[in-house]
Amino acid sequence: MTEHATRPADDWWRSAVVYQVYPRSFADADGDGTGDVNGIRSRLPYLADLGIDAIWISPWYPSPLLDGGYDVADYRDINPEFGTLADADALIADAHALGIRILIDLVPNHCSWEHPWFKAALAAEKGSPERDLFWFRDGKDGGLPPTNWPAAFGGGAWQQIEDGQWYLHMFDISQPDWNWDHPKVIEEFDSILRFWFDRGIDGFRIDVADSMAKDASLPDVPLDADGHPTREKYVGNPFYDQPGVHAIHQRWRAIADEYADSPQGPRVFVAEAWLSPAERLAQYVRSNELHSAFNFDVLRAAWNAKELRQVIDYTTESLWAVGAPATWVLSNHDTVRHRTRYGRDQRDALEGAGVVPVDLALGLRRARAAALLELALPGGAYIYQGDELGLPEVEDLPEDVLDDPTWERSGHTVRGRDGCRVPIPWSGSEPPYGFGTGEAQPWLPQPADWAPLTAEAEAADPNSHLALYRAALRIRRSEEALGEGRLTWDLDAPDGVLSFTRDPGFHCVVNLTDAPIDLPTGEVLLASEPLTDNKLPVDTTVWLKV
Repeated sequence: MTEHATRPADDWWRSAVVYQVYPRSFADADGDGTGDVNGIRSRLPYLADLGIDAIWISPWYPSPLLDGGYDVADYRDINPEFGTLADADALIADAHALGIRILIDLVPNHCSWEHPWFKAALAAEKGSPERDLFWFRDGKDGGLPPTNWPAAFGGGAWQQIEDGQWYLHMFDISQPDWNWDHPKVIEEFDSILRFWFDRGIDGFRIDVADSMAKDASLPDVPLDADGHPTREKYVGNPFYDQPGVHAIHQRWRAIADEYADSPQGPRVFVAEAWLSPAERLAQYVRSNELHSAFNFDVLRAAWNAKELRQVIDYTTESLWAVGAPATWVLSNHDTVRHRTRYGRDQRDALEGAGVVPVDLALGLRRARAAALLELALPGGAYIYQGDELGLPEVEDLPEDVLDDPTWERSGHTVRGRDGCRVPIPWSGSEPPYGFGTGEAQPWLPQPADWAPLTAEAEAADPNSHLALYRAALRIRRSEEALGEGRLTWDLDAPDGVLSFTRDPGFHCVVNLTDAPIDLPTGEVLLASEPLTDNKLPVDTTVWLKV
């Protein structure tokens, strides 16, 4: 038998179920076609009934929205399209009254080119203090940029301005990178953290938490097999996972710990860092750094028992070694929705529309099984808005509505992430499905066949995807084993079957084979599909009381 050490008793975040809200696409209270803060407030009872512990809100700051809000123009206010600071305060208070905590996004690697400090830098001269806050450099001979670094959204990572200098943007041209070697930048973000902590938020999700520190010698990166600058996050990459990033996180942890004894409870950080293997990610969640980190390895894993088992083992062992909880993620605002990924015979790319035919019925069946697997594992879990409804990726959005900068930066070769950001269907039989209150159409069009997937329709169906999530989260709260229990693998399980127990008295079995298997003994708590003839069907998960 393989055992994982029992998780020590600790704070809420160690086993929290966190629901991600993408504000533009969640709920539109003012009828302008764009989601907003009061829309989130209006749906808090729905989220409370779902049974989540916290909400993570993607950026709600003033922004030109050239990257969906991850291009921040002001870190201490709310985008007027979304509401006001007073609305945010009311949302925080209403959520807390329902026992729901609030996490918000922090985008520390870069800002918007509309940020006052960057506008001042553009207006200033070479070598000025204003430019020192960013990465302005002279280019190489021949009119070349300072390095060959690639930008995440396509093209190169340097943009030249009128006086000949270049500025660094690791993502879109509209997102200049902060210079984290400058004390003024460090102090500014200290102040931003305290501003929101003092307003009552419970924590931050740190966008690209592995990217703030750069190798100041600016070495080129190696070329890949096609002769292009590599995008791999190899050890020693000059702009990802640099050692200096840990000093930033340690500083932030000290600020969060200043609030540890408040009546509201501890303030926390969650890292977004696409790093593999898990032992690299574990360095970000040591006891004096961030509290937890998204585990994307399970999101990338194929629907395969061996691969999933390896990911679960390696993740838990690596994170437990530094005293941190694991977290489990199936989808988010940057990835193809997992119902669509699981509906393909091969693993699809995590960005853009797939070219492999998709079987959405198969995808839904596997998504249901994956949800029960995710929620049975030790640690925290994340639900992206619409996951609980079984929404698929929208892969046929018209090209003229695509909003993701990847579409433009790739020369219209990669459609980007808009397909997972289509507004949520709440009620009714046709678009906009209760998303807004006015005549304005949603900022991205919704499919005409989503009526069966509305929250209203699924709430009325005891066998719906929503009903499964509600039942699973209710059981997760009530079963002692799913709070503090350990994970022990059943080494006698057949090939293609994941089977583990958690003490006291909980057994989870996932059938990833191509045939039904015998149902183990025990009282059935929940199953992702109907059980007949004492068999566990293909692509089905069952929870048992033993």
